Amino acid sequence: MKGTMFYRVLFVIAIAMIVANSFAIAQAPASLSSAAAGNAENGKKLYVTYFCWSCHGSNGRAGGTGPAIVPSTRSGEDLIKYVRKPRGPMPPYTSKSISDKDLTDIAAFLRSVPKDPDAKTIPLLNQQ
Repeated sequence: MKGTMFYRVLFVIAIAMIVANSFAIAQAPASLSSAAAGNAENGKKLYVTYFCWSCHGSNGRAGGTGPAIVPSTRSGEDLIKYVRKPRGPMPPYTSKSISDKDLTDIAAFLRSVPKDPDAKTIPLLNQQ
């Protein structure tokens, strides 16, 4: 009787571990994809911290020496590649200057900046 009870408990523990492991595996891709997508709120802070605004304007719409960089569909990976080896007058930034994670967050912020409204939809601009 004791042996049977032991195996029942062992069986229940094994099932519980399998279920817990399956749940953890199912959750992993979501957390990995959100990390790869970046954190827009943190990216907004980093955009200011790294002085991106000084060339690209307060929301990336231009206003300094650099071009507008929003609206953006650029992934974190694309932004990393560009910032490391830019084309044009932008200076390169190494991973010692700004981390890949920080650039991924900045890319998320740039993607979150809404597109400017069409001038036709602004009543004040369409008065006769």
